[in-house]
Amino acid sequence: MKITQINLRHLRMTLRTPFETSFGRSESRDCILIKAHAGDLVGYGECVADAEPGYSYETVQTAWHIIQDYLAPAMLSQDIRAPQELQERFGFVRGHPMAKAGLEMALWDLLGKREGRSLREMFGGTQERVSVGVSVGLQASPGALVEVVGGYLAQGYRRVKIKIKPGRDTGDTLAVRQAYPELRLQVDANSAYRLETAQALHQLDDLNLLLIEQPLAEDDLWDHSQLQKRLRTPICLDESILSARHARQALEMNACRVINIKAGRVGGLSEGLAIHNLCRERGVPVWCGGMLETGVGRASNLALASLPGFTLPGDISASERYYLEDITQERFTLNPDSTIDVPGGPGLGVSLEPAALERATLAELSIP
Repeated sequence: MKITQINLRHLRMTLRTPFETSFGRSESRDCILIKAHAGDLVGYGECVADAEPGYSYETVQTAWHIIQDYLAPAMLSQDIRAPQELQERFGFVRGHPMAKAGLEMALWDLLGKREGRSLREMFGGTQERVSVGVSVGLQASPGALVEVVGGYLAQGYRRVKIKIKPGRDTGDTLAVRQAYPELRLQVDANSAYRLETAQALHQLDDLNLLLIEQPLAEDDLWDHSQLQKRLRTPICLDESILSARHARQALEMNACRVINIKAGRVGGLSEGLAIHNLCRERGVPVWCGGMLETGVGRASNLALASLPGFTLPGDISASERYYLEDITQERFTLNPDSTIDVPGGPGLGVSLEPAALERATLAELSIP
């Protein structure tokens, strides 16, 4: 398959409610929508880099530059037979996994459309609907947090993740646990602690949590292994896992017992598949994290989460959870059993809403 043109759009989309984590508060989200042309076919991809370098060093501006000046030229007019081959072509660019992942997603979409198969079929996914949960940002008080969680439970979500940081950990988590003793509950620190300041996390061991996500720095596998020794609750690594190699090292060091797979973070769906296969061979549960994706990225996440090793609910909430206006015609809805259907159409199985796309667009670029 030869890619003849790539179009980029810088999007800014307004969230329904502000989302606050340990590294900041957001009322909107930026991303890059990618359109890759191959003959009469068009494939879509989403680069999940945000406007600011909080979660990752990548931003919309850095990804735009890397795609325009390095990755797109390595992809255009080349005979590319498989996504893994594309990753080899990208090997000369160090880092920038989110930029690479967005382009690879567009290639997967093209290949699926050419073959008339959904991403779930191409991946070998076994689930037509996947179990999902909701991620709740920091709130004004523990009481306010309990109220927000209750609202999502009323909508039908059966697993909740709450964000924590020093000073907003034990009290918030205890309040939710006391209000909902049977809730499948987990917490996410987004690297807010150091090993020396993580003593507060020991108090969470008695709250029957599914996991504690990324408590320490993203480059600190060793300290995670020391902290996991002291906790009964499984540590889940997110930002620390940038490849299947990192996943293998983390498991061999006993730095975690669960891994969060985000295709954007690890450089693409093909690397996400490799991490899934590694963890499944070792009996390690994985789940699909979220980056506040549009309907394009959400379709990709649902296809990935259809694989059999994804045994924990993912952060792939319904469309209405995120934006005042999404850019896809398809709307993903929550089923009564806290699942969402995996798209069954060719490729990603989604189509764009042109008017909404225009309203969200800040900049455009065509790379012939």
